[in-house]
Amino acid sequence: MKNFIITLVFAFVTQAFYAQGAFDKFDGQDDVTSVIVNKKMFDLMSKVKVDASDKETQQYINLIKKLDYLKVFTTKNPKIEADMKASADKYIKTAGLEELMRVNDSGKNVKIMVKSGASDTQIKELLMFVDGAKNDETVLLSLTGNFDLNEISVLTDKMQLPGGSDLKKASKSKK
Repeated sequence: MKNFIITLVFAFVTQAFYAQGAFDKFDGQDDVTSVIVNKKMFDLMSKVKVDASDKETQQYINLIKKLDYLKVFTTKNPKIEADMKASADKYIKTAGLEELMRVNDSGKNVKIMVKSGASDTQIKELLMFVDGAKNDETVLLSLTGNFDLNEISVLTDKMQLPGGSDLKKASKSKK
């Protein structure tokens, strides 16, 4: 029984660390633009004084208090795009993510996958992969925390994230 418990704990810990490191190989690569924001930065951002009458900014501050990690990687390099796609597909299979939305528009394929929280709109993890059409960037976005899907549009507006319009569509379709 003791070995079973140790194995179970190890499996959960390994999964949590894998989630943080699954896409780290893209950070610092030539031809890859990366944006990485960790919990400490979200905590600092949430301490900014805002006008109480500015509801959108207040919503943004409330959301970032719930976020742990944001990683965004973009590229136009076909070799790196293929590696990103393979990494995303592998991660989706092992992380227990469920498909929220899939869009194919003029050769651009968008997949949005989530790991749900306590309710249908509560999200622990969101993964978005945008397979760029000709001359468009491929985008890999990973967001972790404990947030409501309906709050995502505020984040995409304020941080101007690549693929933000696709995330907005997903948050509206889940309402």
